[in-house]
Amino acid sequence: LLEHPTDIVTAVFSGTSTVASHLFETLLILFYLLVFGETFLRRFVEILPNFEEKREAVAISLQIERDLSAYLLTVTVINALVGVATALVMWACGVPAPVLWGAVAFCLNFVPILGPFFGVALFLAVGLVADGPAWIAILPAALYLGIHVAEGEWITPMVLARRFTINPVAVILALIFWYWMWGVPGAILAVPMLAIAKIVCDRLRPLRAFGHLLEG
Repeated sequence: LLEHPTDIVTAVFSGTSTVASHLFETLLILFYLLVFGETFLRRFVEILPNFEEKREAVAISLQIERDLSAYLLTVTVINALVGVATALVMWACGVPAPVLWGAVAFCLNFVPILGPFFGVALFLAVGLVADGPAWIAILPAALYLGIHVAEGEWITPMVLARRFTINPVAVILALIFWYWMWGVPGAILAVPMLAIAKIVCDRLRPLRAFGHLLEG
């Protein structure tokens, strides 16, 4: 009975090198975008035909920078709290290396919907590996699910509702597409890229209908 959960945990960590390589590639791309992004924006503004379009392009870029900075900071703080809560729960349940599992929960929470779903399966496998009665085995996964429900249904919507409201169906489609394109890094960047698309659509009159479609 215990071989199957062990195989699950082994399979989860067997792809660590692949995930790490994809993350490195994504971080490298983001680094060059941060270093040369201003130059790219300057060149883009220079080729626009009139002053109004130049000013609109600058305004859109500033709004994207401001809104995404606020989003990433807020989400990082929320995910850190989720990680701390998960570590405390794992410690209370007697799971070895609770800090490690808190870090895993912190990272998984950057991928909406799919990350916590994967986390529930992972913590269930961890509980099944441990010795003890059945209710002890499912307790870590159940408590982690409770933390996720509290975060996803109340805390995050309450904090981000005024600034970011994106259609959940659009989020799911973006996750599927970017995961297919880039794997795990694509899933992590799916929501920020969707937010960028919505900001651009809201500012450009011909695309406002699509921006309204993305509205939560």
